[in-house]
Amino acid sequence: MAPFRLLLRVRYGECDAQQVVFNARYGDYVDVAATEFYRAVFGSYQALLEQGLDSQVVRMVTDWRAPARFDDVLQLEVRTLRLGTSSFTLEVDIRRQTDQAAIARAEVTYVMVDARAFTKVAIPEAIRARLERGAPGVTVNQAG
Repeated sequence: MAPFRLLLRVRYGECDAQQVVFNARYGDYVDVAATEFYRAVFGSYQALLEQGLDSQVVRMVTDWRAPARFDDVLQLEVRTLRLGTSSFTLEVDIRRQTDQAAIARAEVTYVMVDARAFTKVAIPEAIRARLERGAPGVTVNQAG
């Protein structure tokens, strides 16, 4: 089954003087994809907060492979790559939808924290199970 997917259209303001997506925008794209993945996995980000939990990004690495340009539709696939005691890593694969050309790949590591104290906590079993399962087959289309 296909992993979770987010479709985004590159907007004019996200491009730089070289007429390609500005490098910092990939972090924005990855964050939007992770947020939508959370929504698909947990029902909403608020549902996580209501359990007294939150997550903080502690590491993000992006491997750039090819340029994306204005009006390209990007397909971002998100899957859980690793689960630790209190941390987890999401992998985000970014491709141009029309030809499936590899644009970038990111790994984002989060630490689960107490929502009030912002101190590290173990990932509860119910949350762990949802992260392991992911959101296969779910596609969120923000490309218009």
